[in-house]
Amino acid sequence: MAKLLILGAGGHGKVVSEIAQLMKQWEEIAFLDDREDISEVLGIPIVGKLADLSALRSEYEYAFVAIGSNTARLKWTEKLSHHDFKIPTLIHPSSTVSAKSFIEEGTVIMAGAVINPDTRIGRSCIINTASTIDHDCILHRGVHTSPGAHLGGTVKIGERTWICIGATIINNINIGCDSVIAAGAVVTKDVPSNVLVAGVPAVIKK
Repeated sequence: MAKLLILGAGGHGKVVSEIAQLMKQWEEIAFLDDREDISEVLGIPIVGKLADLSALRSEYEYAFVAIGSNTARLKWTEKLSHHDFKIPTLIHPSSTVSAKSFIEEGTVIMAGAVINPDTRIGRSCIINTASTIDHDCILHRGVHTSPGAHLGGTVKIGERTWICIGATIINNINIGCDSVIAAGAVVTKDVPSNVLVAGVPAVIKK
């Protein structure tokens, strides 16, 4: 069995590391993190800082980016590719993921999430706890759905957009890149790029 290096030992990193352990595919798991005040998290050692990534390539075959920022997560995933790490997809055993869906590398599917058929989820997405993604959705790279977010069928979401806790998007909606759907919002019409929408129904706030 191979070794896995996880970039980021914060709250998101804790969840990612537990999912990796539950998958039982790696003989050893370690973190990289830039904080000076910790040497381990949840019993998993921190073996260096993010800048040490290339120096550890000979020891670790697999690596995964557990950074919450959509932009930073994509940037560091590109660095993994540059250094020829293998980048897994991490799927919690309690999630329900259709065999007819397609999930790209670097994405994590957390506990209780549901991914229905003919959905495509791009590179380095976060599908958080109890999120539901219905049929025929397309989530481009770097999308983050927070706990309890719900997407109806045939929803399309642009790169790096964040769907916050408990937000709902009805069927056949298109959402642009780098937007934020606020907590509890109900999206009933298309959303452009680079905006914040909130409310029921959701309207542009910023």
